[in-house]
Amino acid sequence: MRHSLKIVAALGAASLLIAGCGKPSSSNATDQPTATDSTSGTTSTASLKACMVLDVGGVDDHSFNQSSWAGMTAANKANPNVKISYVSSASQNDYVPNLTAETNKGCDTVIAVGGLMGAAVAKIAKKNPDQHYAEIDSPSSGKNVYGLQYNTAQGGFLGGYLAAAMTKTGKVATYGGLNIPPVTIYMDGFWEGVQYFNQQKGKNVQVLGWDEKNQKGGTFAQSFTDANKGKQLTAQFQQQGADIVFPVAGGTGIGSAAAAAASGGQLSVIWVDTDGCESVAQYCKYFLTSVTKNLADSVEEYVNKAASGQFPQGNYVGTLENDGTGLAPFHDFDSKVPAEVKSELDTVKQDIISGKIKITSPSQPQ
Repeated sequence: MRHSLKIVAALGAASLLIAGCGKPSSSNATDQPTATDSTSGTTSTASLKACMVLDVGGVDDHSFNQSSWAGMTAANKANPNVKISYVSSASQNDYVPNLTAETNKGCDTVIAVGGLMGAAVAKIAKKNPDQHYAEIDSPSSGKNVYGLQYNTAQGGFLGGYLAAAMTKTGKVATYGGLNIPPVTIYMDGFWEGVQYFNQQKGKNVQVLGWDEKNQKGGTFAQSFTDANKGKQLTAQFQQQGADIVFPVAGGTGIGSAAAAAASGGQLSVIWVDTDGCESVAQYCKYFLTSVTKNLADSVEEYVNKAASGQFPQGNYVGTLENDGTGLAPFHDFDSKVPAEVKSELDTVKQDIISGKIKITSPSQPQ
């Protein structure tokens, strides 16, 4: 279901085989055969050449790259006059060259995916003040840079509360791809959600892999593409007693899904960014839910506004209130999640929105 997002003027690898890391798509710019000139039957006259620079992992990473590109393709489908293309980054060394190439080829707007690209975007944007840019998971760094950010600590909080309510062992776990704010914000929220459950229920559910009070500690795969590492870390958590794992690591998290599949029903996973039952459908029956980041809709709306000539400025922040983050459906777990827990999640969500529950993650967008 699509959501209508509120844009405010003030908004993270390749198709992976579980046996090993997937190879990212080519770092050469790839024009997609979806942008053709408007013909009869198309009523919109707005046009735009929108170019996207993906982070490592490629366009089919089952996570933030894939979801961001989906927003572009949705905008093109609605208006074929919106020309779209993307280029993938094989490593962080590709950020500046890719952003430069997209700028030089005449794109009306260049959209960078992932907080790690923030410094590169700021550098290129400063050199090209007349070029429009958008940066996902970083704030605006100039008048010509639109920041798309997401307070996924809010969605993560719901995921943590759910995990604490559903664990049978009293231990849950989370790990990240890298220790960077767009990752740790999810982990903070998850940790806080578990602590809130414990406070409300007089329980002592433990979180393995992360403690919000120690931002320099925690468990990290150092990769968003290493599924084997994800499987290894998840197996370690299971050995320590965890029965629910929340990987915030892009395609690395597919290893967690594989570990759950190998556990004989002893382990389940909460997916991240996208609805895992849609993006990694083969593992759906192991996904308790997903903590989502609504990249697709926010990117689509940015592109639509840009096509109309109204390039947004400042920042968009996705929240529970505007559907920028949240929980995906329970799918195969729907009958296993008690009605009482579902009701409590609804209440917790509203209490976060109203401010009754104060989230303290230092990585929240300002």
